[in-house]
Amino acid sequence: MSTPLGDKVRKLRKSKGMTLEQLGTATGSSKSYIWTLENQTPPRPSADKIQRIAAILGVTSEYLMDEGGATSPEEEVLDKAFFRKFQQMDSSAKKKIRRMIDLWDDDE
Repeated sequence: MSTPLGDKVRKLRKSKGMTLEQLGTATGSSKSYIWTLENQTPPRPSADKIQRIAAILGVTSEYLMDEGGATSPEEEVLDKAFFRKFQQMDSSAKKKIRRMIDLWDDDE
């Protein structure tokens, strides 16, 4: 029996075109661990494991762990995930993104 967490992981993984093995490799997990997470009531995953999966899937760990039944990430969740990725970028990439944002703001 799957859980809300498993359903979200499966839906996000498939929307990114990732296999179980690819998500497992990207998160330092095994293919069978991801399958269990998606399809069964797994042992409690660690916060670190949830954070890694969320980062690869482009959402927050809070979104994955929310059992409120949300079927898609809200805009705020996506913004937080983007900001987390932005913080990990090198200064050159950050500078380019800031310039792009400034150009969009000038058009409005």
